Amino acid sequence: MRLTRGLLCGVAVLALAGCGSGGTENKPVPPTATGSLESLAAEVKCKPDIQTDADELRQALCRNTDGRFVLATFATDRGQREWINDAKDYGGYYLVGRKWVAVGDNGVVTALRGTLGGDVEIGADHHAHGG
Repeated sequence: MRLTRGLLCGVAVLALAGCGSGGTENKPVPPTATGSLESLAAEVKCKPDIQTDADELRQALCRNTDGRFVLATFATDRGQREWINDAKDYGGYYLVGRKWVAVGDNGVVTALRGTLGGDVEIGADHHAHGG
């Protein structure tokens, strides 16, 4: 399951690279939101396109006026941390709440943080690698 989670997230993160219009960076950060994938999506005005619907992980593609992003919820804190650690190898920006994460470009994550709260984590930077 771990490889599948990492692969799903990697594909989603790569698909989202460079998408989004950005957000207001000076907006105060509210308390971190909680709830189901659908309730979190409703808070940021997105209709979630569910990609994974399992007991331990629910993951959806979302789009709102700020851009495209992945929204995922987890059954356990450990499952969430493992998913994030695997996904960070693919780069991207991660807005992390209690048993949920939103993944997108910097502008989208910044805008989502203005509604959902949470902490921002940054994935691996592959721009410095030659090819």
